[in-house]
Amino acid sequence: MIVYGIRNCDTVKKARAFLEAAGLAYTFHDYKKDGADAATLQGFIDTFGWDQVVNRKGTTWRKLPEDDQAAVKDAASALALMLDQPSVIKRPIVVAKGRTLLGFDPVSWELAIEMGELA
Repeated sequence: MIVYGIRNCDTVKKARAFLEAAGLAYTFHDYKKDGADAATLQGFIDTFGWDQVVNRKGTTWRKLPEDDQAAVKDAASALALMLDQPSVIKRPIVVAKGRTLLGFDPVSWELAIEMGELA
């Protein structure tokens, strides 16, 4: 299992604590330290849609100039922004056993554990 995110993100911290409490091993991929590669991000876009992967509620998005925000109008422009500003990627994204989860929802994650999809 790989958890993608940013170490200092509060939601990522909650998600990692949840996994650790459940006794699940994972590898953490920190966008700030390890970077974000286009192929992985494109996979997330293909799975969820670019408009779900770009975190428009976060500080990074809100601090972007309006022109930069307006320029994000399709998968290609979203990918370019995420490569340039990894903090704008919704967090965490978890890939495990072929299942990919976007964001942290303890109820959904508990269900995924019960179904054997997170292990």
